Amino acid sequence: MIEKEQMLHFLKTFNTCTPLFIALGDKYRQQLVLDIINAGKEGINVTNLTARTKLSRPAISHHLKILKNAEIIYPDKIGTQIFYKINVNEKLTVLRDLIDSVQIVVNRLEQFEEKEKTE
Repeated sequence: MIEKEQMLHFLKTFNTCTPLFIALGDKYRQQLVLDIINAGKEGINVTNLTARTKLSRPAISHHLKILKNAEIIYPDKIGTQIFYKINVNEKLTVLRDLIDSVQIVVNRLEQFEEKEKTE
């Protein structure tokens, strides 16, 4: 089964990913992330994000704060405006680590099951 060390690694990685899961678990925040990605390198401000949705400006700001706290996006102040840009490189690495770890354990379990069948 899963070794204690591997289990601790899973728990640590899950804990690191929890803010991502929470932030991305809302359909409005998912759409905001897609809109920010679609805006490209220049980013997008709250006014333009609000124009793309049915949400109020305060609701957009609330969702942006959650995404920012999860480090999925970051604000870039240009003059008097704040443009939101995507910041997924580090976070994607953590998610990849989680997926890779799960895959390793699944492969080991499958090998263990195959070995038991042949014995």
